[in-house]
Amino acid sequence: MKALVTGAAGFIGSHLVEQLLADGAEVVGLDCFTDYYARALKETNLAGPRRHPQFRLLESRIQDADLDTVLADRTHVFHLAAQAGVRKSWGQDFSVYTECNVEATQVLLEACARTQLHRVVYASSSSVYGDDGVIPMHESHRPQPVSPYGVTKLAAEHLCYLYWVGHDVPTVSLRYFTVYGPRQRPDMAFNRFLRAIASHEPISLYGDGEQTRDFTFVRDAVAATIAAANQGEAGSVYNIGGGARVTVNQVLRLMAACTGREPRVERLPVQMGDMRDTYADTTAARDTLGFTPTMSLASGIEAEYEWISNAVTVG
Repeated sequence: MKALVTGAAGFIGSHLVEQLLADGAEVVGLDCFTDYYARALKETNLAGPRRHPQFRLLESRIQDADLDTVLADRTHVFHLAAQAGVRKSWGQDFSVYTECNVEATQVLLEACARTQLHRVVYASSSSVYGDDGVIPMHESHRPQPVSPYGVTKLAAEHLCYLYWVGHDVPTVSLRYFTVYGPRQRPDMAFNRFLRAIASHEPISLYGDGEQTRDFTFVRDAVAATIAAANQGEAGSVYNIGGGARVTVNQVLRLMAACTGREPRVERLPVQMGDMRDTYADTTAARDTLGFTPTMSLASGIEAEYEWISNAVTVG
């Protein structure tokens, strides 16, 4: 496999790059190092791949890259680059989300249409579903996102399908459900909670804690992503979830058991755009991709806490 990975320096992207290299692939990573969080953290994510002879990093926006040259010898594209964050996607920042999540995807797909690829795997999100669907969420349910971020992720999904239908670009979209684990972004809940517990600081919790999530360990998400590149049906969408639906309050109890410290919780109002419940029906991913999550939530939390405990603080 000769892969292009966009968003290679990010949380999931860097894990994906490492696994592809371990599997013998040749990887070009593309990342523009947006300022959503500290660049130094992203540089640390790529410390291993940068030492690998089969890895090359291209620092650029997708819109500014010479994609025809980059894609000339690629067999697979993994499109993980995006502006993340549900809460920041409202208001004046929305233009950043349309630029990074919609425009960049269209530019990449246009370039993919000019070459021959085995698969283009797009990293979508459970945020496309919204709060009106049936639980568990199935790919056939009508998406109705409740945040601008979710709207842009769904728009990019539609672009992937359009380029499959109109230009035979073999796209596969994966709807990740709340991925966590080592290298998780500093704004994400598990990272914030575990750092607060480690430093004896209060946890800011939006809502009553009874909202539920389907949490997916990053190693399982990466396994599904690579499986989609090899076995995914072009033009299809697959849910990728961790296999269990738990409340945030249950998560906090698991974190207390893991750390040996009782978290102090400051409860805040529910934030606009936050979904109440998520839970993935992963039947299609299991049947087509052979995807079965392997990491329990308790073990995954322990792995992330160990990483946080050993990580060098970066401002």
